[in-house]
Amino acid sequence: MKKLARLGAGLAVLALAATGLTACGSNDSKPAGSEPSKTADAKMIQVFAAASLKASFSELGESFQKENPDITVKFNFDGSSSLFDQMQGGAKADVFASADEKNMKKATDAGLNAGEPSIFVNNTLTLAVPKGNPAGVTGLNDSLNGKKLVICADGVPCGNAYRELAQKVGFTGQAVSEETSVKDVMGKVVSGEADAGVVYQTDALAEKDSVDTIEIPGSDTVVNAYPIMVTKMAAENGNDAAAKAFVDFVLSDAAQKVFAKYGFMSPAK
Repeated sequence: MKKLARLGAGLAVLALAATGLTACGSNDSKPAGSEPSKTADAKMIQVFAAASLKASFSELGESFQKENPDITVKFNFDGSSSLFDQMQGGAKADVFASADEKNMKKATDAGLNAGEPSIFVNNTLTLAVPKGNPAGVTGLNDSLNGKKLVICADGVPCGNAYRELAQKVGFTGQAVSEETSVKDVMGKVVSGEADAGVVYQTDALAEKDSVDTIEIPGSDTVVNAYPIMVTKMAAENGNDAAAKAFVDFVLSDAAQKVFAKYGFMSPAK
């Protein structure tokens, strides 16, 4: 009888242990969605940015994501006027960074903003020619007669600035092509399709191994200010806080050091 009692007690202990193990296992195998995911608050923001910002913003995007691992930044780089048209057509942008105030005003006039835009950098124009200047261009002058000059189209920030500068220096020469972004202008100069192109200082610096630059007198009087804003779509997408965090990062002193590396100028304060 004593042996049977001891055996019964042992079986009871084993049964309790088995019950405990089953309970632990059930905690580790809860149905999906029964507890918050570690990535439940992760956000992806869409940043629409001027083509001339591609290099600087790409670097800043990587730094921002390292500091904010729960936010992924996806960029759309294009001419500012094209970006506005896309947003006006319903494209879901959370942040808009324009290469001029004119296209930003179009966006705010259309009610696409969630607050006032802020200027974060300035840029100026220069004349870029293929390395070695084979066409012998000397400036925005008669040396371009009969040469292939490429500029940005009217309405594009670099095109608006070019027309203002050309009027100031009295240049009336004709371009063989008008592009929708400064990157397209630079591409034609680098490839040798153009003898010269009017581009931003920053774009010329980025291609310094492929092009030479010729200063345009008076270019410092035609300055493109770059504004950035959170869009109203950010709130609609539930991304307003993440979008504001990115804008604040772009406006930071740390970001200014990155912009300076790419040839941008800090805005006057």
